[in-house]
Amino acid sequence: MHDDACVISAGMNAAVRAVTRMGIYVGAKVYLIYEGYQGLVDGGDHIKLANWQSVTNIIQLGGTIIGSARCKAFTTREGRLSAAFHLLQRGITNLCVCGGDGSLTGANIFRSEWSDLLSELVQQGTQNSLARQHTHLNIVGLVGSIDNDFCGTDMTIGADSALHRIMEVIDAISTTAQSHQRTFVLEVMGRHCGYLAVVSALASGADWLFIPEAPPEDGWEDHMCTRLGESRSKGSRLNIVIIAEGAIDKHGQLISSSYVKDLVVQRLGYDTRVTVLGHVQRGGTPSAFDRVLSSKMGVEAVVALLEATPETSACVIGLSGNQAMRLPLMECVNMTKEVQKAMNEKRFEEAIQLRGNNHSVAILNVGAPAAGMNSAVRSAARVGLAQGHRVYTVHDGFEGLAKDAVTEVHWHDVAGWTGQGGSLLGTKRTLPNSCMEDIVANISKYNIQSLLVIGGFEAYEGVLQLVEARGRYDELCIAMCVIPATISNNVPGTDFSLGADTAVNAAMESCDKIKQSASGTKRRVFIVETMGGYCGYLATTTGIAVGADAVYIFEEPFNIHELETNVEHLTEKMKNDIQRGLVLRNEKCHKHYTTDFIHNLYSAEGKGIFDCRVNVLGHLQQGGVPTPFDRNFGTKLGVKSVLWLTEKMNSTYRQGRVFANSPDTACVIGMKKKVMSFSPVTELKAHTDFEHRKPQEQWWLNLRPMLKMLAKYQTSFDEYVTGEIEHVTRRTLSMETGF
Repeated sequence: MHDDACVISAGMNAAVRAVTRMGIYVGAKVYLIYEGYQGLVDGGDHIKLANWQSVTNIIQLGGTIIGSARCKAFTTREGRLSAAFHLLQRGITNLCVCGGDGSLTGANIFRSEWSDLLSELVQQGTQNSLARQHTHLNIVGLVGSIDNDFCGTDMTIGADSALHRIMEVIDAISTTAQSHQRTFVLEVMGRHCGYLAVVSALASGADWLFIPEAPPEDGWEDHMCTRLGESRSKGSRLNIVIIAEGAIDKHGQLISSSYVKDLVVQRLGYDTRVTVLGHVQRGGTPSAFDRVLSSKMGVEAVVALLEATPETSACVIGLSGNQAMRLPLMECVNMTKEVQKAMNEKRFEEAIQLRGNNHSVAILNVGAPAAGMNSAVRSAARVGLAQGHRVYTVHDGFEGLAKDAVTEVHWHDVAGWTGQGGSLLGTKRTLPNSCMEDIVANISKYNIQSLLVIGGFEAYEGVLQLVEARGRYDELCIAMCVIPATISNNVPGTDFSLGADTAVNAAMESCDKIKQSASGTKRRVFIVETMGGYCGYLATTTGIAVGADAVYIFEEPFNIHELETNVEHLTEKMKNDIQRGLVLRNEKCHKHYTTDFIHNLYSAEGKGIFDCRVNVLGHLQQGGVPTPFDRNFGTKLGVKSVLWLTEKMNSTYRQGRVFANSPDTACVIGMKKKVMSFSPVTELKAHTDFEHRKPQEQWWLNLRPMLKMLAKYQTSFDEYVTGEIEHVTRRTLSMETGF
């Protein structure tokens, strides 16, 4: 095994945990450095050898247990000389740094100076033999920034959690404002980057937005007040204006939240309040997305350090869609400085152009409710109206379409839908084959030329049935699009389904509380059953986010021998320490090894060492308000789907009607890696396991080895899929992502 040591600087706790445990797993000595670069400069007790228990039960904590500090000394050569001395003393030659571009640039300077610093230490008569052994310093960075302002990665650690805090405040404000007819001016962080402001504006359906990258045109005051007035006149009791702290006008003058408030009061006379969120955005418990992201990045950082050679350039670990990637550090830093403005403008330009013929679009929800469905319906309806289409909503899915539960929808009918959980249109699992004649009759009655079906596996299966019936019914030769929306994340054609992020957060928060319920008591193991049908995504992702000891899923067959091994593993863990154990079981993971069976087995085998409790999370996972990711994702999917349907209707419009019968006119919109794509349902059929209602191949199974390694199982490292190197260019930055 390797005897290199790796070290962690300030960062998120899930990353600290992942780097520490992965380092120990591969046989390295791991040191934790307290108080950031200051701890490196000061040495002594600030640099401590870590063991497996050092990072137990920290994954759910906000902030960082090892502290972080701004350090002037490290910006000087003397400071870096002292840091090199303290690292050399302990034989540390691998450094994992979690911070923003300033911290990472500092780390790179330190690395480039390493050999000169060693020479100086040798001249001073210290560390001679050690300097000969440790001639190179390897560095890997993890980007911790709530602003999501680092080029090359789709998301930075902390951004999703900050959005959760912002949306909690907006949701709380909205309820009081609805009662009192108010305007709220909400100032969020973002001195140079408008990411948090843009996503929270999308996710809350805000009336107006100010960000540094897109200063408003002169005369914006008139436009904004007119817009707020129109919103009120249409019956809205609430106006939301979101402003990034660095917002400026065309002349570089700061636009302050107090100026905007005074403007609304003077011009419109509305009761207006300012809320400045400040450091609330940095606090609180990390979201599921951030915990999983930090775990992925932390594990990949250790692997990258092990594989590093003197010739390898310093890298940062980034996220590309659903995969951890290695990015050359200075390419990212330079690009962050150079193209920040252009990047953000490209990423968020959601302009809707009016063009083409007027068509009709019908929107329905199918399957079980999933958070984010309402967000997708709202944006799809409004984009459809902006395109000049007639837009219908259908209540209760395909059954409602058969029973004529069809309503024409107008702009204001979907106001305030973004933050609401469940499905306001109502959903049913009914498939078209049971009521095909009636569906066809109503498509004809309303002259529906495209269908937008938002839902889970039944939505995909239902559209497939409609396409297969096109030969019998000309009326079904229309454009069709499926937006995958299900907590199970089991729809083929996409890596992420709408609602899965909210469900993972709901399951994670419950597991956090369950673990907390036993803190300070005797040794206890919790068996927790999650939903997901035959698909183990929800159980696996929740397992990573809560640091579960084992996760049983259908896709990874297990037998009694493996169950016994798991019990023995937990028994060993409990013997040395008073700890909590957490075992997750996907609802359909095994016909015979039920939740009760596993509970009885663990109870019998753990007698005298730990006791056992069962929790079935049930429909709690379907409920709750949608997370910022699902609100934003739903909004984007709604926009993109309707623009795609419009293009298909325009291109198949012949002699006064739409006639769409090629496979590419009925698709699932999905996010694959980081690209939005449209996959024909007929092509996806070959990649679907219909008996178990899931895709035949699932990308997230690659997360399983990581889950096991971080839970200290003797699993093979060979199963771990390492991140590739991805160069950062203007082209890669201009790609639209779902985040």
